[in-house]
Amino acid sequence: MSNEVGTVAVLSDIHGVLPVLDAVLAEPDVAGADRVVVTGDHAAGPQPVEVLDRLRSLGERALLVRGNADRELVSLARGGDTDIPDPVAPWAAAQLRPDDVALLAGMPHPAELTVRGFGRVVFCHATPRDDEEMVLVDSSLERWAEVLGELDPAVTTVVMGHTHMPFVRLVDRRLCINPGSVGMPYGRAGGSWALLRDGQVELRHTPVDIEAAVAAVVAGSGYPGAEEWAREYVTSANSDADALRVFAPRDGRASMTGRL
Repeated sequence: MSNEVGTVAVLSDIHGVLPVLDAVLAEPDVAGADRVVVTGDHAAGPQPVEVLDRLRSLGERALLVRGNADRELVSLARGGDTDIPDPVAPWAAAQLRPDDVALLAGMPHPAELTVRGFGRVVFCHATPRDDEEMVLVDSSLERWAEVLGELDPAVTTVVMGHTHMPFVRLVDRRLCINPGSVGMPYGRAGGSWALLRDGQVELRHTPVDIEAAVAAVVAGSGYPGAEEWAREYVTSANSDADALRVFAPRDGRASMTGRL
């Protein structure tokens, strides 16, 4: 099949953190992949323009999927508002050049590739039908059926981001994958990503010098709260258990308490 892709490296949720992105891009299996797919939330963080420039440098190898934070940055940059109480987002939106806004606005959601050993693979941010609704590794089969219900049955694999926690699971014969987060990991500091190769999924993790990464973010950002932001998110101060306590009520299950 002429349009079939061999190897795909999947990154997600970079959130404007350049040093960890650079560490992941330097991985041999990322550098050598036929395609690099990034499943959203590229720039909402302390180094938005720098991250977008680095992603541009990948050229046609890169497939950049729109995330909810990307959509919100476009709205803010164009004079709109957002109901997300995230102080870094208005700052990041104000840094964007017109070509950055156009890039974010033009990203698809979802996107699809035919990948060797997998067949038709849909790449999205939260779910194929929505860029911010919640589905988790332990969500019920009924919830999974709801959020995947509009997909063509011939789609064998769905790759998503949004929750910043890596997993691989089967959902009624369909493979569902989350590579985790590059810039805002929950539970394990460093860059999480995934490799799709010859029908096999490998969840990968790129360790980084966390203190050096925090220092690089602070030195490379004009955001007034860059150090506080990096100390919370680059260091993975919030665990996966913290995240699940916050996110679980949003997938329709019984309420749990907690906040990030």
